[in-house]
Amino acid sequence: MADAKVIPFDDDRSRARRRPVRAEGEAAAVRALPGPQQAPEEAGEQGEAERLSGAGPEPAPEPERAAAGGSGWERRLASGLAFLRRRVTGEYEVDEFGYDEELTDQVLMSLLRPLYEKYFRVEVKGVENIPAEGGALIVANHSGTVPLDGLMMQVAVHDHHPAGRHLRLLAADLVFVLPVVNELARKAGHTLACAEDAERLLRAGEIVGVMPEGFKGIGKPFGERYKLQRFGRGGFVSTALRAGVPIVPCSIVGAEEIYPMLGNAKTLARVLGFPYFPLTPTFPWLGPLGALPLPTKWTIQFGEPIETDSYAPEAAEDPMLMFNLTDQVREQIQHTLYKLLVERRSVFF
Repeated sequence: MADAKVIPFDDDRSRARRRPVRAEGEAAAVRALPGPQQAPEEAGEQGEAERLSGAGPEPAPEPERAAAGGSGWERRLASGLAFLRRRVTGEYEVDEFGYDEELTDQVLMSLLRPLYEKYFRVEVKGVENIPAEGGALIVANHSGTVPLDGLMMQVAVHDHHPAGRHLRLLAADLVFVLPVVNELARKAGHTLACAEDAERLLRAGEIVGVMPEGFKGIGKPFGERYKLQRFGRGGFVSTALRAGVPIVPCSIVGAEEIYPMLGNAKTLARVLGFPYFPLTPTFPWLGPLGALPLPTKWTIQFGEPIETDSYAPEAAEDPMLMFNLTDQVREQIQHTLYKLLVERRSVFF
């Protein structure tokens, strides 16, 4: 398989990604015939002349006719074949972080979408609070034993934001040492949770997602569900301040119950190199069947953005300001969690 073209991260093309534009470009690659473009008036005059003379354009090749005017399955087949050809020949692009937008849009999101829409039946609120352009840092609570909440948040932004934005998640080191998971995470736009990468993404106008609780949040006991853990030292706040981007709090309800963690096999976790080894009502007692998450009903709410562009550049070095902003973000997420829990009718409905 040929290598993909790596584009510089600050290339203009990486800043103006919108799904409608991409889809239109792909269709044009299948349908367009070679030759110079004509102005509408010229095209009309030529069409009239061809009609009077009986001449006309050469018929398009069969795959292009199928894509342009065939039935739905013919268009999907032609699009799929064109996608496979680009993968084989290397005619696709990834950025310097390894993000493959085409693969994410056409394959990875398609695989996650049934889980999002049918299994967890995610309801999204406040997605319009994410800016339509420019960088922003989404800060969310973390839970669920297995980090499905980050993936569902990525689908929520991808599918529901009016401007068709993409979410770039900051992930723990463990993600990038696991085989297969490492490659898929890079292709989906995830990168290491470090200040340098996060700031570079934000300055390039990307939407970046971070879950400051880390393993403390995702691996907490079921008895502490929806109680936010510490948000670290406020590194995400200083990153947002340096980049001058807004912070968007995000509250996720429903993920806590997918794997109720009743215990932690710490010895086994140390042997395997994991931060914890969960013991749930079904895992590991039911074997592979116990690894299935419970079909809970989710709600993801994006809150009002907290602006940072009014602060001076040296504000990122002010520990009191970072503490206050970190506490403000944490309190807003926690308050919204309690509000959503009160409004929730049932864990599963």
